[in-house]
Amino acid sequence: SYGGHWLYGKHRFVLSYLTAFGHQLIGPQEHLKKATVILNPAACKGKANRLFEKNAAPILHLAGMEVKIVKVVLIARFPEVQKYLHKMGLLKNDNLNIFKCFYETFSKIPIAFIPLGCSNSLSQSLHLVSNNKVQHITLATLSILKGETVPLDVLQIKSEKEQPVFALLGLHWGAFRDVACSISNYWYLGPLKTRAAHWFSSLKQWPQTSLSYLAPVPRPPDLPTEIPPRPNLLYHIYRRLKNYWNPPIQEPLQDPEPERWENKDISTLELTVSTHNKNPVKRREADSMLITLDPDSLTAGQFITEGTKKALNPMESVENALQIEDSAACLSPPEVSIFFGKALGTDFFVIIH
Repeated sequence: SYGGHWLYGKHRFVLSYLTAFGHQLIGPQEHLKKATVILNPAACKGKANRLFEKNAAPILHLAGMEVKIVKVVLIARFPEVQKYLHKMGLLKNDNLNIFKCFYETFSKIPIAFIPLGCSNSLSQSLHLVSNNKVQHITLATLSILKGETVPLDVLQIKSEKEQPVFALLGLHWGAFRDVACSISNYWYLGPLKTRAAHWFSSLKQWPQTSLSYLAPVPRPPDLPTEIPPRPNLLYHIYRRLKNYWNPPIQEPLQDPEPERWENKDISTLELTVSTHNKNPVKRREADSMLITLDPDSLTAGQFITEGTKKALNPMESVENALQIEDSAACLSPPEVSIFFGKALGTDFFVIIH
């Protein structure tokens, strides 16, 4: 039928790979691959669950993976995710702080992103962008089966009182961000709601603040992808005898150089802290993040024009914006202090949305 031919065309490019993958034999000592899917059913206007069940779940099941789905709508329901981590043996202590064990636990877990929502900014950096929603989801699911990995930077954001949070793309703080959260309040104005929200906020004054930052630091060497073969027993005996008769000389510990923080008083409409995950394949010699300071000398008309552009692309910067590349920064607005720093650089599996 026409409908069956159309549906076959949607998944035709996946069938050839799944056929070869499904014919592979599983040895008696091998364990089944497991995947825990943390799913937000409210994504894509409530269609995320249906998109996953129709497009991604069949591919994972045909590949012989054991799939467990955890539906999380609110952050308050995060203990459900923690319960599954306990069952999988990834967390051992019931009172363990999830943020303190972030590096030790989650850096060893492959994490993937399946683009089920309406806006998938990170997925656009990991997979080929396609106007076909089904094809975009299936390509992301196939990358899980192929084991494709790419190193990503994680931005750590913490204040003096609150627990740290982590971001993969960046953070926006300022007038444009506040207006973006209030655009939906002017729904009755139709297509003019974006301009109206910026017009009502054009007279708001933002306080001056101070910014402290560190220069970029050299990037650590990449870990070897292949594990070297284990030396034989004779080599171990020879090395022990050599260290016994000629013990290595321990070099005295050198005091680390003090960090050189640079201070700058700023007055800006919008502060954007972004990582380099838009192009994760690009080779960089230094670990850094990019801070963009939009000028505060915009007129009301310019504020509305630039705000309309930012509503479509939040990462777009205003003309003549100041950009600073650093490895860590501390922002001190009135009554609060916020620290930005690189949490870790790790390999992320290319099932969390």
